[in-house]
Amino acid sequence: MSSHRLCVIEGDGIGKEVVPAAVAVLRAVLPGLQVIPAEAGWECFQKHGVSVPQVTLQTIRDCGAAIFGAVQSPARKVEGYRSAIITMRQSLDLYANIRPVKSLPRLSPRQDIDMIIVRENTEGMYSGREHMDGETAIAERVITRYASTRIGEKAVELLKAGNRTKLSIIHKANIMPLTDGLFRDSVRDVVARFRTEQDTWAVEEILVDTAANKVISEPEKLDVMVTTNLFGDILSDEAAFWAGGMGMAASINLGRDVAVAEPVHGSAPDIAGKGIANPIAAILSAGLLLRYQWNLPAEALRVEQAVYGALESGLPVIDGRIAAGTSTETITRSILDRLD
Repeated sequence: MSSHRLCVIEGDGIGKEVVPAAVAVLRAVLPGLQVIPAEAGWECFQKHGVSVPQVTLQTIRDCGAAIFGAVQSPARKVEGYRSAIITMRQSLDLYANIRPVKSLPRLSPRQDIDMIIVRENTEGMYSGREHMDGETAIAERVITRYASTRIGEKAVELLKAGNRTKLSIIHKANIMPLTDGLFRDSVRDVVARFRTEQDTWAVEEILVDTAANKVISEPEKLDVMVTTNLFGDILSDEAAFWAGGMGMAASINLGRDVAVAEPVHGSAPDIAGKGIANPIAAILSAGLLLRYQWNLPAEALRVEQAVYGALESGLPVIDGRIAAGTSTETITRSILDRLD
């Protein structure tokens, strides 16, 4: 029987369909997984006046792990509303956003892509410091040595644990010498502390605009990338192209003692409730919980291989996409069959 506990937050839209699929897959590899439901998102805000209730934050802390489906955030300022995922990231100090980008069978345009984007997750342009000065809107970019150092440490940790070959430090210090200069220098200091004479992995620095070009033109040359919040958000979404698109992208938000996995896709209100939402991003995100939070690499590999197997032979793929209208249940069952 598993001693692992999971806070399950379906959220809005298709989150209610893809998260149960991910939980079913987790239960297949972790019999006895304890599941505790909680609320967060736009619907939660409409009901309770807050996007993430304190009881949800405490449930995540108590479990140590959560999976969050999707949020349907408004495109306008709504008094009292704050993004659910940013609230979780900052309230729980989920300082590292990890986005693996790996070629998927029959879906990816090429089969030699395997990179990890390590994004600082608590400050930068997403610090929440915005104000109006007359007719001018001002956002403050916050970069600290503390946050930059620990995201650098996480990137080096993942590089060494995965026997990877290169760390790319992504910044724009030529234009923002104070903020990005501090980030770059902090990560440089981490590398100097942890890299030994026996280490063979390389270190490079890339300006963010050049990095954006490399993600498209030379993705096979990228391995572990570490960068600030906004840059990481943009680059990881761009890189998702190589792994089936944003709808297939998995991620995990890591803190010291707690983690929240989340598929990158949105709430997709146009298909919500129709039973055709693709659960693979949520399932791969659940796999990241196994790998990075619960330290169960063998179980994580089982989940990943089950997904790859379903894509290779169990699911209808047309022109690099799972056939339109394929049901959530069909995709989930194809993956579960490979875990029996």
